[in-house]
Amino acid sequence: MFVILVYDVNQKRVNKVLKKCREYLTWVQNSVLEGAISKANLKILKAELKKIIEEDEDSVIIYTLRTTRYTSREIIGLEKGGGDFIL
Repeated sequence: MFVILVYDVNQKRVNKVLKKCREYLTWVQNSVLEGAISKANLKILKAELKKIIEEDEDSVIIYTLRTTRYTSREIIGLEKGGGDFIL
């Protein structure tokens, strides 16, 4: 499956969340990652993120796509992250 993960966390936890997410996904730009991931690894990533964030203060949103067949991605301006995965 392909996921897009966005997060809004307290500045104290930003680096920890980004580091953990980059173990599984590709960084696209500030607070946004994407990539192909197995169901098992997504479950692990979610569990690890729950240990890092404060659920009453932070937010992580994961968009899951079965396929990228009918999607497109357009960048206007500077491409900040890696271009390994194109949506």
